[in-house]
Amino acid sequence: MSARRTTPGSEGHKWEFQARFRRHAFGWKSRPAIQRVKQAVSEIKKVARRDSVLAAEGAVLFLERVSPAIEQVDSSSGAIGTAVNHAVEDLAAIIAKAPADAATRDAWLERLWEAHANDHIPYIERLADHWGELCASKDVASAWADRLLDITRTALGPDKNLRGHFHGATACLSALYRAERHADIIGVLEHERFWPYKRWAAKALGAMGKQAEAIELAESSRGPWTSDADVDALCEEMLLSSGLVEQAYARYGLYANRGSTYLATFRAVAKKYPHKPAEQILTDLVKSTPGEEGKWFAAAKELGLYDAAIRLARASPCDPKTLARAARDHAATQPGFAIEAGYAALAWLVEGYGYEITGADVWLAYSATMQAAEALGRAAETMDRIRQLVANGPAHNFVAQCLGRELRLGR
Repeated sequence: MSARRTTPGSEGHKWEFQARFRRHAFGWKSRPAIQRVKQAVSEIKKVARRDSVLAAEGAVLFLERVSPAIEQVDSSSGAIGTAVNHAVEDLAAIIAKAPADAATRDAWLERLWEAHANDHIPYIERLADHWGELCASKDVASAWADRLLDITRTALGPDKNLRGHFHGATACLSALYRAERHADIIGVLEHERFWPYKRWAAKALGAMGKQAEAIELAESSRGPWTSDADVDALCEEMLLSSGLVEQAYARYGLYANRGSTYLATFRAVAKKYPHKPAEQILTDLVKSTPGEEGKWFAAAKELGLYDAAIRLARASPCDPKTLARAARDHAATQPGFAIEAGYAALAWLVEGYGYEITGADVWLAYSATMQAAEALGRAAETMDRIRQLVANGPAHNFVAQCLGRELRLGR
């Protein structure tokens, strides 16, 4: 390893994460490693609020250490990889924005390059996507592109006897993009079919003002080995940058902003298209996922569209626990909604839906429903509805076992 140049003034700072991220510091369990990764990122972000250069030094140090430290962690679930990818995204931005002098930034880039080359799993592979940003200037990015260009051309060239994997290929393309050498990108990728590389050609075309060609290239790249979400996001970005907001929404907006939950997806779309009425966004999202209407219940509830939320909960399976909690939380303020949400929870429970359901879940749905019914003076009517629902359900269903005596079912 080459001699390390640290940022002036950083020698006296003690990073808490440094001692935790030693080679093979973590065993096979992923949860402790994920927790430590998040803590390290939080520590660096906290320092960034008062000293951005010192924070960038910490980010470089973490990225050097994280992969060797977690090599033995079980990555089969993808959770540790996701945590590190998020860390790379956050820390790359900190390094890129730090107002470091040329010598310091050169040293950071050399250290990161060596860490990336030695990343055997790999965990920090996506650092290469940000290489142009890490260079922080067109001149530095262009110098790095020149350094990597010949081997990248060979690695991505048409000669099957010469082409192969080069860990710096994406870094080269990213540097070329930051240096605004768009024609070079298109030339290097003339024969490339692999989307993670080809996407840079689409980006280059877009930067050259050829958005239509960029979108055509991206669309033609769809296939079993291409991320549809990435294509959607790139095409949406092209249209938005051209001011074609309505086209961006209609063609890609509903698909390019998928979150980890349906509610997160709604919020992401609503944030990007604030001029769109929330009700329209929700309606369009529901239409985009036929057969999954019930999963949009939480989004409708958050908007205060209570009637729509109940219609969605009835249309297709909806998590009974989500429905029961909604009934409990709205029993006093929206009792009519709470009755129907709780009843829907019981209906899906009777049909056998729900994950790791216990008696407590059944009783929560029932008690919340009855509490709301009592507030509206509809207790007897609601009790009859629940009794009929459970009685007409499958024999020996779990809801009947839990509520049989309460409902006087005689089972």
